[in-house]
Amino acid sequence: MPVLICKNIEMEGPGTIEDFLKAQGIPYTVIDLSRGKDIPMTGEFNTLVMMGGPMSVNEDDLYPYIKKEEELVRKFIAQDKGVFGICLGAQIMAKALGAKVYRGAEKEIGWYDIELAEDGLRDPLIKKLATHPRAGDLSGRFKVFHWHGETFDIPKGAVRLAGSELFPNQAFRYGSKAYAFQFHIEVRKDMLYAWLKNENIDQDRVKTDTEALYEEYHARAQGFYKAFFTTVTRNA
Repeated sequence: MPVLICKNIEMEGPGTIEDFLKAQGIPYTVIDLSRGKDIPMTGEFNTLVMMGGPMSVNEDDLYPYIKKEEELVRKFIAQDKGVFGICLGAQIMAKALGAKVYRGAEKEIGWYDIELAEDGLRDPLIKKLATHPRAGDLSGRFKVFHWHGETFDIPKGAVRLAGSELFPNQAFRYGSKAYAFQFHIEVRKDMLYAWLKNENIDQDRVKTDTEALYEEYHARAQGFYKAFFTTVTRNA
């Protein structure tokens, strides 16, 4: 069964998630909600993927499609289907499940460590992300790409998987098929560099880190995608 991918803004697409789905021959549909696209009938989809965006999940008066995504989260989870949220998508998941979403102490932009919680170290899918693609060793601390200013509480009934120095809640799992990542696992290099344009940050540092870290990060992401999409399609 195909995957439904919801975009919240044109420039934040599915990136390496889409690359993986194409390579594996997994059918998918991408809808850009910011362009007024209607959400299709969801019965044919077994997985919901929600991408990031610069808006706040609490601005659903300005972006009414955010409420529609919250409804989709609850619907897919109730039907034991897969859900994967990234950045804003993760915040939408948190709010849909009853948790607060709010501004963090400061923005977190660039390559910074996340540290896995005990439940993260035990999670079979997170282990794929945490396993070094060449050395094969499992690390509880590794660098990921961040671009966010808001954060969320862990929803009741969810499992906290990871945090960072600035944002203690970076990832959670709800049930066995719903994962939320505050960080951007999906970025391609070209996406990342496009986001950097006109940003008042240390661009040289981010670019240097990207060149040093990206290939390993991409491989970690591929390991997670394979585990996630295998899990959510099992018995679907």
